[in-house]
Amino acid sequence: MARLYLGKILLRWCDSCHVPVLGKVCACGAQTRPVAVTPPGDARPAFPDDAERINRIYSEHFGAPLIPEGHLALLNKVPAKDRMDEIVLGGAVVGAVRYIPEEQRWEPLPRPNAALLMRPMRRYVIVDDGAVPFIRDEGASVLAPGLTSIDPSVAEDDPVVILTRTGECIGVGRAKVDAVTAGTMERGVIVRTRRNAPSVCIPGKATWEDAVAANEPILAEYESTSIQFVRDVAAKNPLPPTVSYSGGKDSLATLLVVKKALGPVPLLFADTGLEFPETYENVDTVAARYGLDVFRVSDEETFWEEFEERGPPAVDNRWCCRVCKLHPLGRLIDEHWGECLSFIGQRKYESVRRMRSRRVWRNGHVPQQLSAAPIQQWTAMHVWLYIFREKAPYNRLYEQGLDRIGCFICPSSDLATLDMINNACPDLWSTWRERLAGWQEKQGLPPDWVERGLWRKRGDADEEEDSYN
Repeated sequence: MARLYLGKILLRWCDSCHVPVLGKVCACGAQTRPVAVTPPGDARPAFPDDAERINRIYSEHFGAPLIPEGHLALLNKVPAKDRMDEIVLGGAVVGAVRYIPEEQRWEPLPRPNAALLMRPMRRYVIVDDGAVPFIRDEGASVLAPGLTSIDPSVAEDDPVVILTRTGECIGVGRAKVDAVTAGTMERGVIVRTRRNAPSVCIPGKATWEDAVAANEPILAEYESTSIQFVRDVAAKNPLPPTVSYSGGKDSLATLLVVKKALGPVPLLFADTGLEFPETYENVDTVAARYGLDVFRVSDEETFWEEFEERGPPAVDNRWCCRVCKLHPLGRLIDEHWGECLSFIGQRKYESVRRMRSRRVWRNGHVPQQLSAAPIQQWTAMHVWLYIFREKAPYNRLYEQGLDRIGCFICPSSDLATLDMINNACPDLWSTWRERLAGWQEKQGLPPDWVERGLWRKRGDADEEEDSYN
């Protein structure tokens, strides 16, 4: 997949504190080093549920968990066919997990540094001493003459770890044959080695409180700059200020900044009728915590009317945002203010469209709303460290493996995320499947149209509506 740069990758690591740092110097005074993640590099914390899932995936395949207790791990979503997350530990990418939609399963993809954190009990090969320098230093494949032994559980196409006779990991790769076949071969490739750039991994225990402390000067600078932006925009545009609140982390960080800049301002919440229960809970919790009024608007009935005419929304035909968010919000603004200034949790690291967006703009569908993005330059790590620092009540769904909060039927979600939603919210998902099945039958669509998630895309275009209002 092509690399996607949306801004400078700011992620670095402090080997003294064992935490991610977003600048060249940690608050402890130590110099930090860059973490070589794949662009766009918008890494986020691995919550306990994420770590449990990753450890389960690695344990099922290799017989050993990857993430040790008490160590901070990050997940970095990278361009892939569906979903792949790099796993950062000790200041290095130590592996990844990739979702395979056709098989509805996750596959572990370790890197050599994973051997610093786990000792594989399955899916490994041991090579002869003479083959070691060629594999370790030149990235050569494991050939039959250099094979000493192979774990019986290895199947063709399995990710495997390559070990020396003494148990040192010298590479990782993918098996070209199964263990039985490998035992009969006198020549040919047993494992195709995957080339990985060398990286430094220094594991150590730490907490997210440690990470917040290590980043305090950086967080203070970003906060101050964003507060000044809010005050400048409000001064130049004397309109009633609001915060567009979705229940997600970015709108929460935006709210915290705006509250410090202007004091309490009302929240605008577009209730699509397709929100998670946890999102409704978060809106109420946040409003109560900070003493804020919530102006809600909902148009769920119109969504289903449009569905009957158009079919489900797709990533290249997201009529849902206009129908359920933008147009209702326009009516709400007309009713209460006529025109308003809305601060929105848009960040450039999310997409090409948002990277190219102005920081202050008007949406053509809601001309009565002037929008501004205080945290446009923040990465996801800035957002999360800031939320941790402020001890703000974030949406519980983030602790259940979701990295993006929106409608549960959002067509922009990958199939891995939809599978998580199906498992976590079977009642919600079964209702949506029934609607999809009805449209499938009505239109005479292929039998696998629902199962393969084909409803999520109509053609080859990639239209991304502005849903941050």
